[in-house]
Amino acid sequence: MGRCPACGEWGTFVEELVGKNDLAKEEDMRSFSGIKSQPLPLNEIKADEEPRINLIDAELNRVLGGGLVPASVVLIGGEPGIGKSTLVLQTLLKLQHIRSLYVSGEESARQIKLRADRIGIQNDNCLVVCETNLDQIFTHIKNTLPGLVVIDSIQTVYSEALESSPGSISQVRECAVSILKFAKQSGIPVILIGHITKEGNIAGPKILEHIVDTVLQFEGDQHYMYRILRSIKNRFGSTSEVGIYEMNSSGLREVINPSELLLTQNHEGLSGVSIAAAIEGIRPFLIETQALVSTAAYGTPQRSSTGFDIRRMNMLLAVLEKRAGFKLSQKDVFLNIAGGLRVSDPGLDLSIISAILSSSLDISIDKNICLTGEVGLSGEIRPVNRIEQRILEAEKLGFSSILIPAHNLKGFTAKTAIKIESVRKVEEAFNRLFARK
Repeated sequence: MGRCPACGEWGTFVEELVGKNDLAKEEDMRSFSGIKSQPLPLNEIKADEEPRINLIDAELNRVLGGGLVPASVVLIGGEPGIGKSTLVLQTLLKLQHIRSLYVSGEESARQIKLRADRIGIQNDNCLVVCETNLDQIFTHIKNTLPGLVVIDSIQTVYSEALESSPGSISQVRECAVSILKFAKQSGIPVILIGHITKEGNIAGPKILEHIVDTVLQFEGDQHYMYRILRSIKNRFGSTSEVGIYEMNSSGLREVINPSELLLTQNHEGLSGVSIAAAIEGIRPFLIETQALVSTAAYGTPQRSSTGFDIRRMNMLLAVLEKRAGFKLSQKDVFLNIAGGLRVSDPGLDLSIISAILSSSLDISIDKNICLTGEVGLSGEIRPVNRIEQRILEAEKLGFSSILIPAHNLKGFTAKTAIKIESVRKVEEAFNRLFARK
């Protein structure tokens, strides 16, 4: 049938060949437990917390919520060449005490061996197989009995029960459901690697993200050495955590203290640079915001932002013009978050408008001052969360003073050596920063 009688679309019917022998064989291959599910009262269900698997990677453990949960399915997405396969293979090589199976549908065993040699970790418990047939993958799992399975990537796996090609919506959905069933029945965790589309979403049906337990996004600019691992969905932890890695010739290195790496060593005397105390997840770090304001060479001024939401930057420019009286409508404004990172913390607002004004006036900001605060539409400086962590991070890195919202001083009792200056409006912040010049 060429046309669907229900929706009227053409070419949407998929032929499936189903036989009794095929169903029996498939059920035997994919059933890893002889116990059938039974309805139970809620108070009789045991809810003992299972110990998580330590992945010997502090950044990955924190993003997952404290380690890998047994019987869970984790999906890692990212752009081609960003380092997804390197991150997963490096993690498997570190797990010396767990037998793991790396199923590759895109690379040969020799290519994986060359990558492992570059990483420089030897592990006899890491098994590699190149296979895309789902039934054959389950056969390999039964024969090897691993404690952790990695499939790279889910878009290359196909099931013979469907006639569609690998990577199609029906194949990705069917394979993901079968893998989820296997993980829940056997208790073996599975890590899936997925492609992403041009829009930045994980390729395949949206239901794929609903099937898995955790969705991680591995992002970063290939021209920079830093990579960010974000949690988009996590049934076993917070989705506000981030992990930071540095890409080098021997794999990915964990960045324990990102503040020291994200700050330029010396920007004294340079206008358009300010230091912000930001929070991503539970971790504070200081980050450098750079702005360039110049006269528009053409009729329409340009607005460009790297690592920060361009719409929020336009809102901050409108606040500067309406509430603070600075005319920037006929000037080009370029904004950059140093290090190639993308930060969504609203506490960057005060630092960003200060860097923009510094570049517009061509007056540098004292290198020993850092800033934090959210800017409202009426020009007020709104309070930010976890102010103590931000202040202590600035003190640890040797800053002499920090500008914070005045409302954050209520209930603040910590004793610090750093000078704390409170501001209520953007005009007060500008007077503190530029009146000394």
